[in-house]
Amino acid sequence: MILKIPFLFDINPIKTLIKMQVYHNPRCGKSRNCLAYLEQNKIEFETIKYLEQPPTKDQIIDLLKMLDMSPLDLVRKKEKIWIENFKNQALTDDNIITAMVDNPILIERPIIIKDGKARIARDIESIQKIA
Repeated sequence: MILKIPFLFDINPIKTLIKMQVYHNPRCGKSRNCLAYLEQNKIEFETIKYLEQPPTKDQIIDLLKMLDMSPLDLVRKKEKIWIENFKNQALTDDNIITAMVDNPILIERPIIIKDGKARIARDIESIQKIA
């Protein structure tokens, strides 16, 4: 016996590719400005509050590939946690990624992900290049 179940979901591959994700920290002015720009321009996106939903090690590795940058380049080096615990230490890339997993506040923001690419979007020009 074959049951026919109606198709309930609208899966549009083009729409899926266009949808953006934004790694966002609500306490960061540049991050809030990024979201405001996207909203004002009616650009659809998903917000990832990465301090509440910290990325895994594998997610950070994927993010680094999409950004085409080294782990150290993604670190907020003026954060107190970095200065007190990691600055001037001989760290491997793996150590730095682990530091970001354990302390997501160290991850630079905001980050926009779209179509398999990512960009740190701290100014309008950076947003426009990926949005």
